[in-house]
Amino acid sequence: MSEKLGPLTFGQKEASVFLGRNVSTKRDFSNQVALEIDLEVKRVVSENYALAKRVLTEQMASVRALAEALLEKEVLNAAEIDQIILESSSQPVLA
Repeated sequence: MSEKLGPLTFGQKEASVFLGRNVSTKRDFSNQVALEIDLEVKRVVSENYALAKRVLTEQMASVRALAEALLEKEVLNAAEIDQIILESSSQPVLA
């Protein structure tokens, strides 16, 4: 769902099944709407990629500390994760 397109579904699934798979979708929208969908999907993906990259970059010390702890233990519980993040967030990131 996006603010531009709203909570809509585009395209109708066909009921025909071939080898257990749904093989076709009926297109019930114009080329202009298809273009708007493509642009909106691109915008959502690009914005969220940038957000994820920024968060990971800003929290690199925590990411590295968690990776090191997972290499040692393989499994961490919530309390261990919280402690690692708390401890690593006060440390400077070494590139």
